[in-house]
Amino acid sequence: MHPHTQAAVDLLRRLIATPSVSREETAVADIVVQYLQQHGCEPRRHGNNVWAMSPRFDASRPAILLNAHLDTVKPVSGWQRNPFEPLLEGDRLYGLGSNDCGGGLVSLLHTFLTLSSSNLIFLASAEEEVSGKGGIESVLPLLPHVGFAIVGEPTGMQPAIAEKGLMVVDAVARGKAGHAARDEGVNAIYVAMDDVAQLACRPDAASASPLFPKVSPLLGAVRTTVTVIAAGTQHNVVPDECRFTIDVRSNELYSNEQIFNILQQHLKSELHARSFRLSSSSIPDTHPFVRRCVAHGLTPFGSPTLSDQALMPFPSLKLGPGQSARSHTADEFICISEIDHALSLYQQLLSEEG
Repeated sequence: MHPHTQAAVDLLRRLIATPSVSREETAVADIVVQYLQQHGCEPRRHGNNVWAMSPRFDASRPAILLNAHLDTVKPVSGWQRNPFEPLLEGDRLYGLGSNDCGGGLVSLLHTFLTLSSSNLIFLASAEEEVSGKGGIESVLPLLPHVGFAIVGEPTGMQPAIAEKGLMVVDAVARGKAGHAARDEGVNAIYVAMDDVAQLACRPDAASASPLFPKVSPLLGAVRTTVTVIAAGTQHNVVPDECRFTIDVRSNELYSNEQIFNILQQHLKSELHARSFRLSSSSIPDTHPFVRRCVAHGLTPFGSPTLSDQALMPFPSLKLGPGQSARSHTADEFICISEIDHALSLYQQLLSEEG
């Protein structure tokens, strides 16, 4: 067992027992600050984002950022255990945030403490689960120059070298009100249906939409999914407005702005993008750290889930203990063996950085 495994697990149990739903991370941020101080670090804090730099940090050299988030989603209704009570059953540690991404956070923190001579920044960030403005986006301008980042999301300790982006688009289809009995007006629902059909049009689930033909080898096709729809006031009135929401998952071959422009060209509805800031991201498979991962027998892949990586203006990848499929589920857990393996592998990969 790695020398830091037990300490990492003990810290994770404290974090699980401290509720930290997005935008309510003050108490866990306090714990991380105190923990870093107890280990001889000089942490800094902005809101509920906490970071520290290696004792021999050299600002003239690009830093490696080790990042994981403090916050969790709200517990879903299906929990059979207390989500805020860390419960160890065999190799599994149950608790909200254990997998996403407490395991990655404590593993990266202890890797940071172990490699004190490296040019590292450890950052525990807030508001990741809601892509909040008070999270990593607010603290990146305060950090020294970062050359590369590891994001500790659960990937089974395989390198996710690309991840899909997200854009939410609100659409309004316009019609003309009339009396349903006299077949008057223009039904806004039918206008919306034409647009929805275009968004859903692809030969099969693995194929690209005609609107977005470029398919990524790592991330597949762009996906546009209508997830909310509302129209009408009563049964005998032809609705003059139909509102619907489009969830867009982009690949690295399109920016969110490009996708929005294509939607505007092909859909009849009025469109409004809530944000363009969460674009897809990727790192070349020729990057030295990716090559180092491959040399250790790891397999690069593309991740369908979004993380703070989307907000990083420098090369980054996701690499963390646990499995993404456990995230946001009832009875979430992380395996102690996964944390132990992560600590050893992080240390091997980063020690080779020199």
